[in-house]
Amino acid sequence: MFGHYSFGVTNSQILQQAVLETLAYSDVFDYPLTFDELHRYLTASAPPADLAACLSDMSVVATENGFYFLAARHEIVRTRMGREQASRAAFQRACWYGAILGSLPFVRMVTLTGSLAMLNLNHDADMDYMLVTQPGRLWLARAFAVLFGRLMRIFGDRICVNLLVSESALEWHPRDLYSAREMCQMIPLTGLDVYQRLRAANTWTKSFLPNADSAPALTPEVKSTSVFQQWLEIPLRGKLGDALEGWSMNLQLKKIMHTYGTGIEANFSADLCQGNFHDHRRGTENSFNERLALLSEGEPRA
Repeated sequence: MFGHYSFGVTNSQILQQAVLETLAYSDVFDYPLTFDELHRYLTASAPPADLAACLSDMSVVATENGFYFLAARHEIVRTRMGREQASRAAFQRACWYGAILGSLPFVRMVTLTGSLAMLNLNHDADMDYMLVTQPGRLWLARAFAVLFGRLMRIFGDRICVNLLVSESALEWHPRDLYSAREMCQMIPLTGLDVYQRLRAANTWTKSFLPNADSAPALTPEVKSTSVFQQWLEIPLRGKLGDALEGWSMNLQLKKIMHTYGTGIEANFSADLCQGNFHDHRRGTENSFNERLALLSEGEPRA
């Protein structure tokens, strides 16, 4: 399980350990951090001045072009800079798509997640989103979102709504570093009030990322609910909407199971659609722990 890794250090070395944990986690994604990012995602509470002093004493941490990373990993600076430049146009389109997703019936919040939220998009990666929906209408909301995603494939963009939760199920599980990073990295695009309620329902993230209370710096101006959305919802309320919700849930689950089968990290219910079939959490955890093990042994990672 993800958590605070221990090297058997004394209390005076907690900050150095947190720096190594934070950089090792980002190293999994070939993603060096700016000073502000390192402070935001630091796995310990510390003022920026203390972090700066700590970094100046750490020989296992290198810096280049304003980025911090594990020593012997200079090549990831070029990787990040190249991906960031290539991600800019896709990020702008993703924000626009997110605003449209937020105007679909029963969608109450849209956040951009995954690699694009960090401007770290690979050439073949999807545009990943999380949606919060009205209770009792999650699967109808997903149906509209999937339809929109299929339309956008005409323009060459792959929209993946890989996580939907209803407003009655805002608490996240499991509670670990992976989940904390995912939540604190997501960028709200619509429904800022719901985003704030989501963060308030998951204050456990502070035990892993105590400096990441606010939305990420890349957050654009968040859109509000449109009148058009409210009109679209009118015929789908009441008993007709209830019937269509049940039918839609059964139909979509059959198709999901037929296409993807089951997955360790997948989870489905009336209030949750978590279609993670690639064991991304487990792969990240294994890579993270491998890096920590090498650091604990004093070996550089090449």
